[in-house]
Formats: sequence, structure tokens, C-alpha cells
Amino acid sequence: MRINLLCIGKTSSTEIKGLIDYYMTRLPRHWNFELIEIPDVKNAGNFSPDLLKKEEAKLFLNYIESSDITVLLDENGKQFTSREFAGKMDVWMNSSVKKINFLIGGAYGFAPELHQSTGGTLSLSKMTFTHQMIRLFFVEQLYRADQILQGKPYHND
Repeated sequence: MRINLLCIGKTSSTEIKGLIDYYMTRLPRHWNFELIEIPDVKNAGNFSPDLLKKEEAKLFLNYIESSDITVLLDENGKQFTSREFAGKMDVWMNSSVKKINFLIGGAYGFAPELHQSTGGTLSLSKMTFTHQMIRLFFVEQLYRADQILQGKPYHND
């Protein structure tokens, strides 16, 4: 299985990059995890929020195949506990899914086309965080899910 985290823009904070790298190196190799930073839309300041979301959707769709499971990381998405998320990952790993894409959109969220063509939305919190922080939190939760599925003591209830 392959797990991709697709993000608009780059992480500029070296501290956050270091922490993301720390958790990425701890993920199981068989997950084939990749963080893909998609360059920002050129001249984004000249676009309305709706047009910018459509342009970002086009960029995302270049990385998504019809057989993939694609989940939008969105503040209005479904919330899971860490154990529930681990259970969802387990279901996907034990099915015939070859690739799971998790998407972090731009500042205005996702275009309706992406909402209609994906496997749902996931919220990491009702609070708002920077896109850079969400990358870190998500990668840590992937690592936590792996530890839960292995029965290791990283996660305490």
C-alpha cells in the first residue's frame, strides 16, 4: 500500500520540517509514505477564493487515480479518536486499496469538485491550525496509528 499526504505549498519552518521528518522516519516502510508538496498556484493573489480552489483542485487531481481512496483533511470533516483512526487505517490496509491520498488544501479549503470525488473528509480538530502544523499533526497520528495497530505502548488511553 502507498500513503500520500498531498499539500499545497511548502513548509518553511525548519523546526516543523524536522519534526515531520522525525515521524516520517518512524513510519513502517510497507506504508510507502510520501509527503508531496505541490507548488502554490502562480499569481494566486489575482484569483478569487473560488477560482483559486478550482486551480488547486486541478493540481491535486494530477496526483490522484480513480482507484485511490482520497480523504480531505478539513476542519468540517469527521473526527476520530486515535484508536478509531487506527481502525480505519487497518480496514484500508486489509482491503485491496493500493493508494490512499490525504489532502491538505490551501487557505480557502477545497473546491466542490474535490468534495464530490473523494472518500470523505477528516478533521484533526475543531480548532484551526496552520497548514504546516496540520502536516506535523497528521504524520504523528499516522505513526500513532501504526503503534496502536502493533499493540505498542506509545498510545495510552
